[in-house]
Amino acid sequence: MTQELLPGVEIQPKGEHKATIIWLHGLGDSGNGFAPIAPELKLPDQMGVKFIFPHAPIRPVTINNGMEMRAWYDIKSMDMESRADVDGVIDSSQRIEQLIRAEIASGIDSKKIMLIGFSQGGVIALHLGARFTQAIAGIVALSTYMCAPQSLLAEKSVENQDTPVFFAHGQQDEVVPLFLGNSAFQVMKENGYNVEWKEYVMQHNVCMPEIADISTFIQAQLA
Repeated sequence: MTQELLPGVEIQPKGEHKATIIWLHGLGDSGNGFAPIAPELKLPDQMGVKFIFPHAPIRPVTINNGMEMRAWYDIKSMDMESRADVDGVIDSSQRIEQLIRAEIASGIDSKKIMLIGFSQGGVIALHLGARFTQAIAGIVALSTYMCAPQSLLAEKSVENQDTPVFFAHGQQDEVVPLFLGNSAFQVMKENGYNVEWKEYVMQHNVCMPEIADISTFIQAQLA
């Protein structure tokens, strides 16, 4: 892992930096897409939370006729079993791991670092969070699914076995159907993870009740 750190949008805390949230966007978006959500979470200033919204690399996406766009991995087909390009998922996971390690090197305890991801970004958050070798504060998986669920048992890290994982999904999601998100939730539950599932009357997006629940989760884990 010798690449330069991914560029992105950073929102610094008011006062002392005590915790970091790394929030990963979906296909074709950028870190700018979710940056406005930070103030909507209404986190107490004394929590000292820094937000990092990294930009995914630009790459051709097969299902979009090879068009180049920001993507954490290629999507080669709509077949649910092979939807995520595993090599791309691993590469992006390594890039996000660099961001985590940079935060640790700056003095932030790994247990004060949280991963949040939407859609493609959620795939990376789940993949990396379950395999990272230092305990983190939590994982939030929004409108997403799991890459290579069959490999989790062999590859998971004991350090994050007890890490809380919050799944949120729209009941009318036409991009990542609800059953895919729930399947990821069930896989983690069967693997002994501390998981929570919530669904909302929405499509492939976020909504205000969900944002409130995310805020509650963040505050519970980073308090």
